[in-house]
Order: sequence, then C-alpha cells, then structure tokens
Amino acid sequence: MNSRAAVAKDFVALVADLKFDDVFNPYTDVCPDFDRADAAAIRRLNLEKAIEAALTTGVESIWVARDLGYRGGRRTGLALTDEVHLQAHAKLLGVKELERSTLGPATAERTATVIWRMLMEIRKPVFLWNVFPLHPHEHARPMSNRSHTRSERQACRHVLVTLLDILVPQSVLAIGRDAEVAMSDLGMRSKQVRHPSYGGQPEFIASVSAHYGLERPGPGAETLPLFV
Repeated sequence: MNSRAAVAKDFVALVADLKFDDVFNPYTDVCPDFDRADAAAIRRLNLEKAIEAALTTGVESIWVARDLGYRGGRRTGLALTDEVHLQAHAKLLGVKELERSTLGPATAERTATVIWRMLMEIRKPVFLWNVFPLHPHEHARPMSNRSHTRSERQACRHVLVTLLDILVPQSVLAIGRDAEVAMSDLGMRSKQVRHPSYGGQPEFIASVSAHYGLERPGPGAETLPLFV
C-alpha cells in the first residue's frame, strides 16, 4: 500500500468510527431496506478512492455542505453526490469506477444535480465534504433529514481539521448559510455561496461562476450532458 492509500484508509477509518443516536454512518451501518449486504465496505472504498485521488492530483478547493442527505451521500458515501452522478464523480477524480452500494433503481437528488452541473462546467479539482460527515435523521424515521446539532458538529471537528490538513485546499466554499455558520462555529474560515435549494439555484450558479472566473453561469440546459 502506498503512502497516499494509507492516508486515505486512515481517514476513512476515522469517519467510520463516529457514532451518534439517530445518525446513520454510511461507512459502518447498513440499511435493511435498500443496501447491499456489503454496502458499508463499498462506501468506505468509494471514499478511500476519492481521498487518494485528491491527494494524487491536489485540490483547488473544498465545497462543504451541512450534512449527508438520505437520497445522496447516505447511499453513495460521497458528499453532494447521488447515485445518478456517481460516475461523473469518478470522472472528476480520474478514477476508474465508483460502485453503487444499494439495490434497485439509481436515486437522484435535486441538490446533487445542480452541484454537478456546475462541477462539470468549471472542471476544476474540487473535493466535496460536509461539516457533519454522516446522515442525521429524525427519531425512528431513518429516511428523513434533520440538521445536525452543535454537539454533534463539535464531536466531528477533528475529522474536518484532518481533511483540511491532508488536502490543503486553496479555498473552502460553504454551500449555504447553515454550512458557513457551522464552519464559523468550528473556528474555520470559508466563503459562503447560496445553497441551490429553495429557489437558490440561480444565485448559487452565479456565485460559483464568479468565484471561478467564468464569463457566464453554467449552461441553461436542465440536464447534465454525458453523465445522466
């Protein structure tokens, strides 16, 4: 095992070790309704590949959202990435393949669709993460989303610190006000851009385009070419 692979494996182990009530850890937990039997191992490997690729090529920026959602990262093990865009993520990273860990049709997430539209437009080395790297859900409702608590966030601070230390990005973009506030609460600086949900898509596209010096926002097509 090379040194980058070892760093990636150690980082994933750090995340897999986290445990909270009413929180699904996709790197250790298995959903009885949708997951394959080896789902947690698949998601660990997906994240290891992402970290190792980022260490190999370097990253210009990290985009940090609030927490994993039940239609996206809970299923893929990758922040801001649903199953529909799993291979787009592999292409961005320059890895051969990222594997699905679930059964049945691929699930799409609206936020991930907008995120990936912009990622394929800017074509820069970006790493995707969350302030809280797991999926918090309402009690007895595993297929729901809730905001993580401050105590949960603080308990995961060492994970984010480790990620920033090993990847050394030039910039950190907080996707949405919640993520920016959470980053600030952890004593970390970031630049906020509008979250694309709840009518924020045009502002998100404009802000990201401006940050990366695009002459105009991404293409107006409603689908992602080549990757859907």
